[in-house]
Amino acid sequence: MASILQLFFLAAATPSSNSKPEIQWGACNATEVGSSVPIVCGNLEVPLDYTEPSSNATLTLQLARVPASSQPSKGSILFNFGGPGATGRGTLGLLGPALLALTSGHYDLIAFDPRGTGNTLPFSCTDNDIEGDTMLSELILGNSSDVALGRLWTRGTINAELCFQKSKATGSLIGTAFVARDLISVVDALGEDGMLRYWGFSYGTTLGATVASMFPEKIDRMILDGVQNPHQYYNSPADFEEWSFSDNEFSGIFSSCVAAPDLCSLARENSTAAELEQSVWDLIDTVKYHPIALGSFMLDYNTLKAIIVLSMYTTFYWPALTTLLDMLLTGNTQGALAAALEILGGLGPTEEARQMFMSVMGIHCADRTVRLSSFDDFLPVVNKLYNTSKIFGDVTPEITAICAQWKMKAQEIYDGDFKAKTKKPVLFIGNTGDGFTPLTSAYNVSSGFKDSVVLEVNGYGHSSLAVPSTCVLNVVTAYWLNGTLPELGTICQADTPPFSNTTLTKRNAWGDISRHLGKIFQPI
Repeated sequence: MASILQLFFLAAATPSSNSKPEIQWGACNATEVGSSVPIVCGNLEVPLDYTEPSSNATLTLQLARVPASSQPSKGSILFNFGGPGATGRGTLGLLGPALLALTSGHYDLIAFDPRGTGNTLPFSCTDNDIEGDTMLSELILGNSSDVALGRLWTRGTINAELCFQKSKATGSLIGTAFVARDLISVVDALGEDGMLRYWGFSYGTTLGATVASMFPEKIDRMILDGVQNPHQYYNSPADFEEWSFSDNEFSGIFSSCVAAPDLCSLARENSTAAELEQSVWDLIDTVKYHPIALGSFMLDYNTLKAIIVLSMYTTFYWPALTTLLDMLLTGNTQGALAAALEILGGLGPTEEARQMFMSVMGIHCADRTVRLSSFDDFLPVVNKLYNTSKIFGDVTPEITAICAQWKMKAQEIYDGDFKAKTKKPVLFIGNTGDGFTPLTSAYNVSSGFKDSVVLEVNGYGHSSLAVPSTCVLNVVTAYWLNGTLPELGTICQADTPPFSNTTLTKRNAWGDISRHLGKIFQPI
């Protein structure tokens, strides 16, 4: 006899009477897509090249769907989790329980691996893992040595050529405009009301702004959360605005630590936040020239900066980060490796890291319209990044150098002004303490979409997923249920401050989301 779960999957896999036949839902391959809530999978054939309407060549989108927990479903919400390069299906499975709560439970939740990611027209520049690891090993930071920038520029030359030789047949087919059209193809195939409901995070906001600009009449509800500036994404040599608040969030680690000395081991009697921060800057500078041995592992400048960057996705990591920093500053390094690994999640390249890097290069560089002809042209861009952010400025020249010399261009690039009147208004969400996508960007992009509203979330971390807030839960569920926008100027407070004993407890709808934010977004 079939189990209740099997019967549920069977019911979920059966198309409703008004569904189009293009998507046939069925059980997922558990090794590829797993979830603690019911989830089903399906395929959809879409045009390989939307600029060639006479071509019969197609691409298979692999979709995953978490059925609404409250039936009957009011329709579907599509998701993009950022990157570019984050997989859709696996992330939906991971975040399914929390996203059901955040969307009221009345909608089916759908995601697919966008072009250039996962199994969807995967983009690669190497023939094997060894070559991929070599490419990753060259991702040094601009300030890591006095020869680093020259190495990055030359590595960019090499990567651009390797990627062109390996993937020139597909490198123009994975751009954001085509993914926007894929979203509409999914909407049309679902056989619902023909309208797009969408929640995009990080780079997913650039995708959302693109699809909303291209198809404003198709937008029913849309949340753009952790907003990237799409003007700079497409048309600037670097994403300068993204890092304009990074130093403020970095300083917030130390002010939050001093405010909770019983819970933050880095806090020292009579030390100010500014003094603690300066001691860490001194440590960073020391490690550049004198790496620290943690057992058989060498903690160098690049690794320490990587740990700090990952910790800024969410305050969940701040206790581990400040514990590690305290150990390094006091020379009591016993247990320091474990603290580092709690944030890094492991040592050395992984298949996930290799694929993410390939995807970021393939998608972002093909979308970017600006090229630089020489190292001398590259230096002013780097200097502007350095002037924008001390903590992040030397993290991003690696992708800047690669994109500046890229040899492929997306077959279609949205070249409009991101000004549109959507069928129904868009909700933007920005955190006051987001070091990756500042609140400024949410307002800048919102200004182009008529009647849209920005919800401010007073907390640290990247996107609203990083901030446990009952207020955010209430606002977004009301928006999904009724299309209700918050009043202009609404600010949601975090339920708990950083370094709180109750931060991210399982009673919260966010659960353990913050454990995974670094893996999900991975901007470069």
